[in-house]
Amino acid sequence: MNVLKRIFGIVWIVLGPLALFYLIRIGASDLARNPGADTMIQWAIFAVVFIPIAVGLVIFGYYCLKGAY
Repeated sequence: MNVLKRIFGIVWIVLGPLALFYLIRIGASDLARNPGADTMIQWAIFAVVFIPIAVGLVIFGYYCLKGAY
C-alpha cells in the first residue's frame, strides 16, 4: 500500500502543473479567439479558483511521496 501511495504522489505532483499548463493554454486561445471583457472575467475567475487547487494537488502529492499521508 505504501508503494501505491508513493506512485500516486508522483501522479499528483505531475498533474498539478500539467493542469495549470492546459488552463493557461486553453484560456489564452479562448481570449485570442474572443477578446472581450466577459471572456477575460470568466478566465480570471477560473484562474483564481483553480490555481490553489493545483497547488494543493502538488502539496498532497509531496505528502504522499514522503509517506506522511
